[in-house]
Amino acid sequence: MFRRVLIANRGEIAQRILRACKELDIETVVVYSEGDKDALYLRHANEAICIGPASSARSYLDVPAIISAAEIADVEAIVPGYGFLAENAHFAEVCRSCNIKFVGPAPETIAAVGHKARARAMAIRAGVPVVPGSDGAVETEVEALRWAKSIGYPVMIKAASGGGGRGMRIARNDPSLVNGFHAARSEAEACFGDSTVYIEKFVENPRHVEVQILGDQHGNIIHLGERDCSVQRRHQKLVEESPSPSVDPVLREAMGKAAVAIAKESNYYNAGTVEFLLDADKNFYFIEVNARIQVEHTVTEMVTGVDLIQAQLKIASGEPLELKQEDVEMRGHAIEVRINAEDPERDFQPSPGKIGLFAAPGGPGIRWDSHAYGGYSVPPHYDSMIGKLLAHRKDRESARRTMLRALDEFVVEGIKTTIPLHSRILAHSDFRAGIHDTGFVERYFAAARPVIRGGS
Repeated sequence: MFRRVLIANRGEIAQRILRACKELDIETVVVYSEGDKDALYLRHANEAICIGPASSARSYLDVPAIISAAEIADVEAIVPGYGFLAENAHFAEVCRSCNIKFVGPAPETIAAVGHKARARAMAIRAGVPVVPGSDGAVETEVEALRWAKSIGYPVMIKAASGGGGRGMRIARNDPSLVNGFHAARSEAEACFGDSTVYIEKFVENPRHVEVQILGDQHGNIIHLGERDCSVQRRHQKLVEESPSPSVDPVLREAMGKAAVAIAKESNYYNAGTVEFLLDADKNFYFIEVNARIQVEHTVTEMVTGVDLIQAQLKIASGEPLELKQEDVEMRGHAIEVRINAEDPERDFQPSPGKIGLFAAPGGPGIRWDSHAYGGYSVPPHYDSMIGKLLAHRKDRESARRTMLRALDEFVVEGIKTTIPLHSRILAHSDFRAGIHDTGFVERYFAAARPVIRGGS
C-alpha cells in the first residue's frame, strides 16, 4: 500500500479521499487554489500546497503545477477523484513518465474509452447492444443529414470527447440537425479541445442506468450492480439511487455482464462506470464509459458495503481484488440527492456566497458527504455542488421517506440551494411509483424559470 499520496482535487471529493486514506493509514498531501484557501479539509491533510490562483486552468488543471507539487511532497501516487484531470490521458501518461502512480486506469484505456465514438466501436466488438447511429465521426453537415435520414428522426448529435451534457444536441428535422451539428461541434471544441461529433438515434424518455465496475491489474473484473440516474436536468444528474426501480435480477445480470465485457475489451482496471439507456421495453443500449470514480459512487457503497475509494487505492498499489462476483450482495435501497448552491426558481442560477447557519441532517440511515460548513464562502469559480445527501434503508419507500425527513430538517442560510426542489421531486407521484425517466424534470418542473419583474 502507498505511504503518501497527493489529492489532485477539491471540495467534497477531496474530503472523501482524505477519509479513505486516513483509514488506510496513508499520509495525504492536498493541493489547493487561492479560491479554496479557507477549505476545512486542508486542516485534515498532512500537508497542503497552493498551486495557483482561483482559475481552474491555472490551478486544478495545471499539470506542471500538480506534478511539481507531487515531486516536492515526495508522494508515490496521485488521486484525481472526478472532474478536472480525472479522465485526462495525457495527465495519466505524465504521471507514469514521472514514476508516480495514477490512481485510475492506464492512459491508453482512458484515451480509448474517453472517445465516445471509439468506445461505441469497442462495445460492438464486445457484443454489447448500442443505440443505432453513425459508424464513427461525422465530419460535415451533408454527412450528418445522410446519417439522420438513414437512422430516422429524432437523432442526438454527441461530442466524441468529454461529457456532462456538453456538446450534445437533439435534432427532430433537417434544419435543427444542421444548426445542432455546428453548435455541438463549437461547444465540443470550446469545452474539450475536440470538435469531433457523431450521431445516434435519440431514444425518447429512456431510463439512465449505469453499472459500477472494479478491475485489478491481474485481469480480475467485477460489477457492483446498477445505479439509476434518470432524474436529470439538461443531462446533469440531480438524484441517483441503487438499485434501479426498473431493473429486475435477470436484467441486472445481463447489464452487469455487458459492463464487464466492455471492461475486458478495453483492458480496464481500477474503478469505472459503464452507462446505458434503458427503453420502455427494457432493452438496454451502451452509451459511454466513465473512466473514473463517479459523484454518485456513494449509493453503490451504501448498498454493497464496498468502500470504492479504498478499492481504487488498493488496486493502484497492485493488490488484487478482495471480492469475486459471487461475493457482491446488494442490501436495501439507497437514494442520493446533490445539494447544489443554485436557485431552481431562477433557472438554476448559481448562488455562490457566504453560508450562514448550516445544520446538516442526521439520524438513522443518513449519510452526508460535504466540504461545506457554517461561515464557508462558496466560491463562484467551480462546480456548484456543496454536498451529497444519502438515505439508506431496507427498501425504496423507506429510503424515500427518510430522505424527505432529512431534507425537511436541513438548514442552509445565506445562499440558495436545490433542497426545496429535491423535496418536490421525491414527493412526486411518478418518483414514488418509480416510473420516472430522463424527461421527468423537464415535464413537471420546467416552470422553474427566471423571475422577470417590471420596473422603472
